[in-house]
Amino acid sequence: MIDWKSLPAFLAVARAGSLRAAAEQLDGTHATVRRQVEGLESQLGTQLFRRGANGLTLTAAGRRLLPQAIEAETALRQGFNAVRGLDGEAAGRIRVSSDPMTAHFLLAPVLGEFLALYPDIHLDMKLSYAIDSIDRMETDDSVRHVREVTGDAVGRKLFPLSIGVFAARGYIDRHLHEAGPRGEGLEWIGYGDAPELRAMIAASPFPRAAVRHSIPDPAMHMHMARAGAGMTFLAHWVQSVFPELQRVPGTDLDRTRSTWVLLHGDLRRVQRVRLFVDFLYESLLERRADFIG
Repeated sequence: MIDWKSLPAFLAVARAGSLRAAAEQLDGTHATVRRQVEGLESQLGTQLFRRGANGLTLTAAGRRLLPQAIEAETALRQGFNAVRGLDGEAAGRIRVSSDPMTAHFLLAPVLGEFLALYPDIHLDMKLSYAIDSIDRMETDDSVRHVREVTGDAVGRKLFPLSIGVFAARGYIDRHLHEAGPRGEGLEWIGYGDAPELRAMIAASPFPRAAVRHSIPDPAMHMHMARAGAGMTFLAHWVQSVFPELQRVPGTDLDRTRSTWVLLHGDLRRVQRVRLFVDFLYESLLERRADFIG
């Protein structure tokens, strides 16, 4: 009889290409994933992966098993979701994901209001600039700022997210009038080797401003800009929270991204999830002016 607990390990290794990366996906250990894969190979009497210079790759037997394993995973997930969908009460646990900046400064008061209304609902929050997969049910609800939505995610588009060039009012007053015509004499707070940032700087009115520092965290960019360390790209709403930040004169807002409240399509019948999504949508809509500028 097949040990069904080994299928997630097989799928994770097939997707990640290594035991270590698969273990991270499953929140397990390298040894556990290896044991489960080897156990599945023993049960099937065949080798599923071949080790090479680039990691683990599927053998012919592994490639043949893969679509069947994915089909089994999908069927099991749909079964779980169907059961969860029977929950019609405003109680239980909701997994929510968001980027830290949005969560800390915009979502926290909204979530406080929601939990005061529904004390039997509990939140599991994951804050990351990486986007959790709604397709793989890594989160129930997500607030995202993206150009497009794909996969099994459904939800409500709120409004454009405006991103602009911001700096402290004091920095602008001291340095902007002395800057050269293409930003000579000004300074950007850098993200390191980020091609998208380089493209945004090149398209800005200040392509020749010096790029200093290597700071991958947007929240630190915001605080460094507040402290007068230079210019950076930030969401327009920062100005409503920290009025000492000002959009640099002569710059435009980028509205190519939009803010969405999303959930997996299978969760639309779960009452607590619907309540949460509707409340979040209405509350953020009230803050529309801060987002779009």
